[in-house]
Amino acid sequence: MLHLRFASTDPAMNLALEEALFNALEEGQPGWLLLWQNAPSIIVGRHQNTAEEIDCARVEAKGIPVVRRMTGGGAVYHDLGNLNFSFLAFRKQAGRIDFSAWLKPVAQALSGLGAEVAVTGRNDLEIAGRKISGSAQRLQNGRVLHHGTLLVHPDFDAMSAFLHPDQAKYASKGVASVRARVTCLADQLGRAVAVDEVCRLLAEACADGEGALPEGVLAEARRLASEKYQSWDWNFGASPKYTERRSRRFAWGRVEVFYDVAKGRIASARVMGDFFAARDPEEFGEALKGQPRRPEDLLRHLKTLPLGQWFAGCSEAELAAFLAEL
Repeated sequence: MLHLRFASTDPAMNLALEEALFNALEEGQPGWLLLWQNAPSIIVGRHQNTAEEIDCARVEAKGIPVVRRMTGGGAVYHDLGNLNFSFLAFRKQAGRIDFSAWLKPVAQALSGLGAEVAVTGRNDLEIAGRKISGSAQRLQNGRVLHHGTLLVHPDFDAMSAFLHPDQAKYASKGVASVRARVTCLADQLGRAVAVDEVCRLLAEACADGEGALPEGVLAEARRLASEKYQSWDWNFGASPKYTERRSRRFAWGRVEVFYDVAKGRIASARVMGDFFAARDPEEFGEALKGQPRRPEDLLRHLKTLPLGQWFAGCSEAELAAFLAEL
């Protein structure tokens, strides 16, 4: 297995590189240990409802990228205090998810820091019963991707703030994150820990030498980053079916709206409240059917509708912003 530390801190590019390397794996190749970091960002699992996992308003206000990965599991916050590791290998006989085979070498490598690290639960690394790493896997046609994040010295305040959604707002078939008691290497060791130091230990313990990106992989990663990992359709629109509830009291009445969303579009919409209407509110729901749930797209459509006929006395601009979540 060859190791490679990728210099990019762009989460879309880094996840795209993972996929490009994964798709390029062939039998007989040595495989990869990819070490990488993301600038502040949120990475959600393949089967999650993105909006259900994050504080959307805070994330948008701070300009935090939200990117969906191609593996399952829960949402995680990344910053430069995290080190991400990816094992990519061709294992013809791999037929089931096996976390321990990949986590045991990582735990052994971290012992070089003076830490007693245990492989626990389904996919975690812990020190003294507190989580320092979570992992996820993907198997496909003999290819194996095992990746995880190591909490070296992250910003726990930001982690808590951005991964703090309004749980009453969504009802979803997505896989919800399990919030665990977490810690980091720096806190457990009682000293500063450099990410470079952890990289060195992992490379020495888990790889046979340093490699270079295969021809064409970087170009393919750039394509995937642009067309997939930077797209709203993948990061938000690919969420499982969910129902979103929004409510607010305005001077002219209270409005409660429910969106049933599938494949990023409104499958149905229902509105309730004590407002007055000159037209049947069911017509309003019909007018939203099929529209993208992306806030800016929905706002654009709402501005074409006679909202004042369904919601008497409203400020159409204010109501449209509320309905689109802007």
